[in-house]
Amino acid sequence: MRLREIRKAKGISQLKLAMELNTNQNTISRYETGEREPGINELIKIADYFNVSVDYLLERTNNPKKAE
Repeated sequence: MRLREIRKAKGISQLKLAMELNTNQNTISRYETGEREPGINELIKIADYFNVSVDYLLERTNNPKKAE
């Protein structure tokens, strides 16, 4: 998953992202290290927050744009 890459590129801390997504920093850290996988609802929230597609977030495509 590209979460760490996208988050760092936007200059957002794990704590800020966690607060924006109504979760905790430990959860974000675990998503980034692969210790834990987000459910579909969390994936959608993350993709919407960064304005990218879920497929991009999951590295299924290199095109970050959402389908219209």
